[in-house]
Amino acid sequence: MENRRQYLTGVKSIVVKLGTQLLTDAQRRLDGAFLAEMAGQVAGLREKRLSVTIVSSGAIGAGLGELKLAKRPSDLAQLQAVAAVGQRKLMDAWGKAFERHKIPVAQVLLTREDIDSRTRFLNLRNTVSAIHGLGAVPIINENDTVSTDEIVRITFGDNDILAALVSHALGADLLVLLTVVDGLLDGEGRPVRLVTSLEEAKGLVREEKSALGRGGMDSKLAAAQMVTECGQAMVVADGRAKGILKSILDYEVVGTLFAPRVKRRTGRSRWIGAARPVGAVVVDDGAAAAVGKRNKSLLPAGIVAVEGVFEQGDLIAIKGSDGRTVAQGLCNYSSGQVEQIRGRKTAEVREMLGEAAYDEVVHRDNLVVE
Repeated sequence: MENRRQYLTGVKSIVVKLGTQLLTDAQRRLDGAFLAEMAGQVAGLREKRLSVTIVSSGAIGAGLGELKLAKRPSDLAQLQAVAAVGQRKLMDAWGKAFERHKIPVAQVLLTREDIDSRTRFLNLRNTVSAIHGLGAVPIINENDTVSTDEIVRITFGDNDILAALVSHALGADLLVLLTVVDGLLDGEGRPVRLVTSLEEAKGLVREEKSALGRGGMDSKLAAAQMVTECGQAMVVADGRAKGILKSILDYEVVGTLFAPRVKRRTGRSRWIGAARPVGAVVVDDGAAAAVGKRNKSLLPAGIVAVEGVFEQGDLIAIKGSDGRTVAQGLCNYSSGQVEQIRGRKTAEVREMLGEAAYDEVVHRDNLVVE
């Protein structure tokens, strides 16, 4: 309990993600009783002046039930149509659940591009803050009707990654992923209560995935890495456990708590770590170690190759010789300029570019190490 207290004391803002299995019954219909129970828990937290933002799965599942479809369509257009029907059904259900508490709800639909754009990333934070200010509960989901990321390529991993990205944007103190199991299970099926090393936790992941859920525990660990590396805590817990949100905030030993790994990052750094890079540079082992382990800026001399086309100020990935991303950050040069100066010493770059020269290709203040 003391371990939990040190990580969860002072929590004021929470993002709660609910998976598809939690929200639907065996017939793939939305479970109104469960939504009502969850709305009651959120209302209770709001009475304690906690800010709660919900990331809700279930649109496609709700659409399947509403349209009485026996199985999930494989055609993309049909899937998006199912999602469109389900979104309305999902919001109606959430609205009804919160109505008894006299709390309005607000629908916020996101695509991956909303996170990649710095302006839209900031606007998301401002909009959600305004929704809270008006006394409503934001209900966030991926816009499946126009985005194919979750439906086809599973980029958001059943909204686990989306929830982590929303936590980044809002600067939330805690991310809670509610599912149908009691957290991360070890090799013998016992719940792991505290994770301070994600590398060790990855060795415990089971491969089973639910019929409706698309993420599994792999995506939850990916979300944990994103959140804890920004200095935020995350809990994976059984959403069907009675009063689960209150239990978590009362420091009870429920679910799996992923402890923050570093101090809190700034909003700018959270965006750099969350957005997708436009291009990349490949660096030698010395530069990879300097950037990844010693928090140094990236200099032209350490770059061995350029990938993609990007402009000055774009977000790029910095990859080691093994192809793995070491860090990502804002580039001081275009891809053409980097190609021109790569492998060269700073004095040579100054001689080549004159006043247009920067000593660093990516300054350490604009870097986030993976």
